[in-house]
Amino acid sequence: MTEYALLVQPAVNRVYAEASIALTTAELEVANRRALGGRLSEIAETTIAGVPYVGFRADALSEADAALLANLSSAFALFARREGLLEPVPLRPLDRFDDDLLTIQKYSGKTNEHFTKLLLNVTALSSDFASDFLQRRLRVLDPVCGRGTTLNQALMYGWDASGLDLDDKDFDAYAAFIQTWLKRKHVKHKAETTRVRREKQNLGRQLKASIGVDKESYKAGDALDLTYVNADTLRADEFFRAGSFDVIVGDAPYGVRHGSRAGGPRGLDRSPLELVAASAPGWARLLKPGGAMGISWNTVVTPREKVLDALAAAGLEPVVGGPYDAFEHRVDQAITRDLVVARKPA
Repeated sequence: MTEYALLVQPAVNRVYAEASIALTTAELEVANRRALGGRLSEIAETTIAGVPYVGFRADALSEADAALLANLSSAFALFARREGLLEPVPLRPLDRFDDDLLTIQKYSGKTNEHFTKLLLNVTALSSDFASDFLQRRLRVLDPVCGRGTTLNQALMYGWDASGLDLDDKDFDAYAAFIQTWLKRKHVKHKAETTRVRREKQNLGRQLKASIGVDKESYKAGDALDLTYVNADTLRADEFFRAGSFDVIVGDAPYGVRHGSRAGGPRGLDRSPLELVAASAPGWARLLKPGGAMGISWNTVVTPREKVLDALAAAGLEPVVGGPYDAFEHRVDQAITRDLVVARKPA
């Protein structure tokens, strides 16, 4: 049995950095349960020369094991501890594009990209497709996608990405960003923004893009699909086919305007619970059997149990216990963030 030490990436946000060890520990435990066959043991924070790591024990890691660990949201370096020395273990993440796809956008209210990756990882690993994490080209939907942090992370993995948001400014900002980025990086692609019309009614706008991971795959017709619909998330199942997504993830805004008119005459509703309760049935219809939905939100305004109840009412099976109860962390004085995951019965 070999002892290993995982060094986490430094986070620009100090508060998130303080939580990153505990969050990575919980994320690793989910990966261990769902994709690594429980082969890791003694997963816990450890300190080496005053530096915090996530430690664990395992029989010699296979190349596939190391490849999966390379995609943990805050993984920076992995070492095997042998006779008091740290021996580097090569990490080769799935990343298909330059990392500034995730980091270049700066704006108020942006979800930390490490947490976005964690939410996507934990949700994908909780689906029935966890064992195919490294091989399967998943289809991901973020029904409250804002300026596209989740979409970019899905593309980074080489997965198809779809999003939906009501905010016109967020839609315009993302459409401008992604098309400019693709051109500057000389990535083979086609992209256009069109109106979505049905029965002579305007339902919203839509950005559609086909993106090549490389020139050869693009020429062969194997392009990634990116779709962003500028419309109310309550109408998500009007824009996408039922049972078409492996994973749905959403970071519900924390008491600010979001993409739903569930509040009726009051205008845009500000409650994460009302958003999830009203929208989850439609979102659930878009999931494939065996797919998983992950939702994060501010526990200061909405108790965890009520979010779980809303997902269960939508016909999903919440996943609780163990590491799934260990993701709550402080974001700032007014926000304590948590996440929950629920699966669609196969």
